[in-house]
Order: sequence, then structure tokens, then C-alpha cells
Amino acid sequence: MIALIDYGLGNINAFVNVFKRVNVPIKTAKQVEDLDDVTKIILPGVGAFDHAMKQLTESGMKEKLNELVLVKEMPVIGICVGMQMLGKSSDEGNLAGLGWIDGDVKKFDEKLITQRTKIPHMGWNDVKPIRETKLFNGLEKEALFYFLHSYYFKCNVPSDIIATSDYGIEFACAINHKNVYGVQFHPEKSHHYGEQLLHNFAKI
Repeated sequence: MIALIDYGLGNINAFVNVFKRVNVPIKTAKQVEDLDDVTKIILPGVGAFDHAMKQLTESGMKEKLNELVLVKEMPVIGICVGMQMLGKSSDEGNLAGLGWIDGDVKKFDEKLITQRTKIPHMGWNDVKPIRETKLFNGLEKEALFYFLHSYYFKCNVPSDIIATSDYGIEFACAINHKNVYGVQFHPEKSHHYGEQLLHNFAKI
């Protein structure tokens, strides 16, 4: 059973609808008791880093999630701000991240962005896998996904990067270390590409 972490942030209904379409069981987890019988975890997120970390802590699920991910090595995927929360820190705030992947969240340098709209990076963009991963099974080399963010994840271990995109600089848009995955884009808003990616995660 996949648990969709509902701590007050994220497109919860959109994820539920995607998994219904691909006939994969999913449930929302709002409190620690909801995590008792799960086998995989989705950590969505929208908005500011510190607010997201504060909401997750106040949900009472953070300690249990640490146990499931770090001790039991349960597969987890962080999405958008949920991916940024996987790191150690963020330029956007002062709170510590979960630290599940060795990296820090940085703000885009607007001087390097040639697009008319500078920040946020919003809209469809290419995603280029740079190493083989089950997460991208069945997807073209340059599948399009929907982005909405002003900060990006800077991996301290380059081998943790599984896909990149470009917005003024080439940045990691998908990461993986052992059982921990993260994507900066929104698969729940990315039509058939996103549906395929979430279905792939369900099979990991």
C-alpha cells in the first residue's frame, strides 16, 4: 500500500486520481497511525520550505517517516518542495531538512536566465535521464514535465542525480540514493508522462 503524506501541502486529490487510473491502491496518511501498513511513501509539497518542514513536524509523522525510510529502507519519493525537503538545508529558509539525501537547496541566479520570465521556473520542460533507473521506464529520453519552482536541489554526491533539466543552468530535476527518490517537477500535472512515472514508482 502506498501512503500519500497529507500534512496540509500538496496536490493530494490529483495524486489519488492518477493512481486510480492505473489501478494502484493508495491511501492518504494524516497521522502516524496511518503509516502502520504501508510499503511505499509519497511526500508531496508546494509553497515555502520552512512552512513545509514545520507542517510535517507538527503532523507528528516525521519521526515515523525517518524510521521507515532510514531504518526499514522503504521506497519514498519527494515531489517539488517534497524533493527539496529530502536535503539538509535550503536558501529559502532556516530550518533543517530531512537529510535523507546529501544535498542543499539553492535559489536560481536570475542573471543566468535568458527567458523573459525569470523566476519562478514555470511550465513544461525537458527532463533528461543521465543514468538508468526504473523510475523512467517507458519514457522517452527527453520527456516533458511540468515545473513550478524558484529553487533547485544541489546534490553533494553527483551520482545521486538521475535526471537533469535546464533553466539558465543545468540542474538536478530527479535524484535517487538507495530507496530515496525525488523529482522537482509535478508528475501529477504532467499528463501521460507523469502517470507513467508514478506507475513506475509503484512498481519499485
